[in-house]
Amino acid sequence: MRVERTIVLPVRRDEAWEVLVDWERQATWMVDADRVDVTSPHREGEGVTLAVRTRVLGVPAFTEPIQVVVWDPPRLLAVRHGGPVSGTGTWSLDGVEGGTRFRWSEELRLAAPVVGGFVATLYAPVLGLLMDRAMEGLRRYVIAAGPGGTVPGHRP
Repeated sequence: MRVERTIVLPVRRDEAWEVLVDWERQATWMVDADRVDVTSPHREGEGVTLAVRTRVLGVPAFTEPIQVVVWDPPRLLAVRHGGPVSGTGTWSLDGVEGGTRFRWSEELRLAAPVVGGFVATLYAPVLGLLMDRAMEGLRRYVIAAGPGGTVPGHRP
């Protein structure tokens, strides 16, 4: 299953990048993330590992291991999903007039080999809605800072 969404954030590309890789604060704007913890000794670069406590229907359900597999600041970040969902998530950032175009794509497979494809087909619209809500949450999160400002609670 592949799902992709795009939004323009009213901040510079480097500012958007800093917000995106403020790992622990992702749960502030990412709808299905209850908690994000860095589990590797380093916070930047390929090989960063995360434990993402994921919500299903609003209830924390499982912890997903995630590993950064592409790190090209402030342009491109890709992660490999583990657990019941496998695949790759990619965030790309392009400077555009008025801010940064943020493109988020997910290429995922479910662990159940026989029914996984069928379930993924049914789940794709749900994932799209979750991504839409997360991206709007991200936009509100960066707007709260104002132009060139600091996102409330954001660590530079």
